[in-house]
Formats: sequence, C-alpha cells, structure tokens
Amino acid sequence: MSGRRKPRKSPAGPAQRVQPGPEPGCEKSLVRDENGSIGGCHAVMDTKELQQIPEEKKPKKHKQPKCTTEETPTVPPETGSRIVDSHQDKILFTTLDKLKIKRTDKSDSSRIVNDVVKCISDHMKTSTTCFKNVDLLRTGSYYENLKISHPDEFDVMFNIPVERVDIRPFGDDGAFYSVAFKRGKHPLDRFLNEDNTVSASGMLTEFRNEVKRSVKKQKDVSLETKKKGCPAVTLKINGTGTDPISLDIVLGLQVKSSWPTFAQEGFKIDKWLGTKVKKELKSQSYYLVPKYEGKGTVELEGVCTRDSWRISFSHVEKSIMTNHGSQKTCCEGGGIRCCRKDCLKLLKHLLGLLKAENPSLSKFCSYHAKTTLLHACCSRTKDSDWEVTQLGPCFRQLLKDFEGHLKDGKLPNFFIPTHNLLGSGHARKSCQILAQCIEEQRNKGFPIFGTTSITAPLVTHPEPQ
Repeated sequence: MSGRRKPRKSPAGPAQRVQPGPEPGCEKSLVRDENGSIGGCHAVMDTKELQQIPEEKKPKKHKQPKCTTEETPTVPPETGSRIVDSHQDKILFTTLDKLKIKRTDKSDSSRIVNDVVKCISDHMKTSTTCFKNVDLLRTGSYYENLKISHPDEFDVMFNIPVERVDIRPFGDDGAFYSVAFKRGKHPLDRFLNEDNTVSASGMLTEFRNEVKRSVKKQKDVSLETKKKGCPAVTLKINGTGTDPISLDIVLGLQVKSSWPTFAQEGFKIDKWLGTKVKKELKSQSYYLVPKYEGKGTVELEGVCTRDSWRISFSHVEKSIMTNHGSQKTCCEGGGIRCCRKDCLKLLKHLLGLLKAENPSLSKFCSYHAKTTLLHACCSRTKDSDWEVTQLGPCFRQLLKDFEGHLKDGKLPNFFIPTHNLLGSGHARKSCQILAQCIEEQRNKGFPIFGTTSITAPLVTHPEPQ
C-alpha cells in the first residue's frame, strides 16, 4: 500500500486558469488594456480591505485620479502603493508638498497675466505695422505644470511668422543664426542691415518701445531694466493682491521650414516617445529669438553678435513635458503615475537654494536642470523607470546625471548637441563647486530641504525660450 495520500478533488465546476500573481511584497495589480495586453501597474486596495471582499467581487481594475495639475497630492510617505522606508524619501515627499501652488493663487495670477498680455497683443495688432501679425506662444514652467512655490513668473512669446528667409549659422555651435529675406517686400524690411540681414537688436528695441506704450496706462505694470543679451521685455506687475509677478514678453520669429542641419543629430526621443511622435514634432516650425552671447560689437562675416538670433524649440519642450510618458496613459487615469516632473521640481528647488547660499553659482538656471532631465528620459525610457513610488532612487540618479555633466563641463543642448550649455559664460571652477554641493546634499540626505524656508529665492528665469 502506497504511503501517498490521494489529492483532494477540487469543487465541481469548470476548470479555472490560474493567473500568476505578483511577486512577494509587490502591492500592484497588472491591468489589461482594451486589446487584452498587460499594461501599467496600479496601486491596489489595502490588504485588509481586499480580504473582506469575496473573490468574485474584487475589482479587476482600479482607476487613479488624473494627475495633471500641481495641486494633485503626491504619494505621501506613509501611504500609497509602497511604504516609504527611508528618511530621505520622506523629506522629498514633504518638500514636494510644500512646493505645490495653491489653486486660487494660480487662478488669480493667470487672470492678471492674461489681461496684461491681451492689452499688449491688441496694441501690437491695431497700433503697429511691423508687429501686427504677431501670434502668441505661451511657454515656460508655468504652462508646463513645472512651476514651484509661487505663480510669479510667466513667459509669453510674441512671434512673427516669416517665409522665404535665408537662415545661416552664426558661429560653429549651431545655436545662433543670421536671418535675411530672399525676395519681395516684408513688414520687417525697416530692420534690415546693409547686408540684407535682419537686425535683431534694432527689432528688439522697437518691440520694447511698443510694449512700453501698450502698458503705459496700467498703473500696476512697470518695465524692468533691459538685460544684456536677453530677448525678453520684462514687466513687473504689482498691487494685485498676490506676490509681484514677473512677465517676460519675448520677441520671436517663426520659421516655417525644416529644422537646421545642426538639429539633425539631436532630439533623440525615438526609444522614449517613439519615431512617430518625433516625426510629427520635427515637422513643426522652429523659432528664433534675439539673444546673443559675449560682446555685442564683435563681428562674424560682417554680422554683429548683437544682431544674431538664437534658435528655440520651446514649443516642442512644452509638448514633451505635457505628454512625457512612453505610454499615452502616463499620469492619467488608468495609467502609471511617474515622477519625472517631481524630480525636475526638486532639482530646480535644490539649485535655487544652493544659488541663494553661494552667489558664484548665479550663472546656472533651471534650463540646465530641465535639459538634464530630457537627456535622462532618453536614457531611462520606460514609465516604469520613473514610477512615483521610486521618487527617491530616481531623484538621486538624476542628481548623479547632473553632477556628471558639471564635472565634465559639458551639457549638450537637447536639440543641438554641438552646443554646450556649460560652455560660454560658465567657469569650470563654478561647475565643480556646484557638483560638489549637490553631491554633498545627496550623500547627507538633503539637509538643505529640512532647514531652509520654502520661500527662499529660487531659480532665476531659465535660458530664454
């Protein structure tokens, strides 16, 4: 007689195919999309709650709230799909909560800015000849849901469409260009130099004068002092019941042609957002803003530096940051919530605090942080690489990326890889100092987040558009 026991018979009924469960310790459920394929992970109910629900009544799919605004709560340290088991993670989540902007503050500031922008736009269209065809392009951190602490900085580009233009590189890094009209008359002919190139400095001066006229009767709006090499006319809005608001009105040319040759090797989003998205974005126009580096009187092939134009892809950056997931459902109901934007907000805040402590770091700006994130997203392409529950590891890795760029003294422009954002104007010594400061904060658990007021000076305006 065999010592083996006979296996018990299962209850009567059709055989059920058992799906493999999650690995031990995992608190996520696999969700199938409409095609039946397994998609992103969702945080499931509390274990006790699930035990109280009969097997046949357990929900198969859990919808997350749509996370599209800065007011949406982050996953708190003690809850969510993963218990935060490190003091550093708690600090990061707490800091993010403090950086959120109140919904009422956003609404009030947006309304005020929109009124001023409309006033300027109406003036340009009705009272000028050369700027009557302007189109508005709202860009920058506020419109990308990346603004932190206070809705006190806005960027709006007033761009003029141009066709049949001759765009030639100014210098050898691919970031700056001279602009000339090929044939026919154009409203901007009054700004032509003797060599038929458009004078960026002359056009910006006239644009600034028109902006000044348009807000002359608005008592709460004042014009800030012009900054060397800056393409923006900066307005300060006071007396609104909110914090003072800085509004950058940027002059731009919209070039409706294929991207310059220098941009062919950049913008490597193929494995992140896909070749289809890349093709669609590269079919769009690009912009030129009147910005230059160095001395404005230096000439190159007969063109003064102050009359050169810097290329801008701010509209593409806005599109990427708004739709940043490798899956369309990223950060939306039914999809994985990622921490890409959270990591960037923390890096911007860290950079602002370090700059407040050390004036020698004043040349660094939030655009360096944003570019670092864009490169990182092309290296770690999956939404699962950036799950919000992994905020701590993701943020520390992003800091290591930034430290590496600083130590090498090289941060390639995301669109123009031959253009080094840490080149002109950034001393090698200051790069090393910033890298050391960030490394120290990372190793010590970010003490600066716990001891510094959240209202400390943050980051100045990013690289203009």
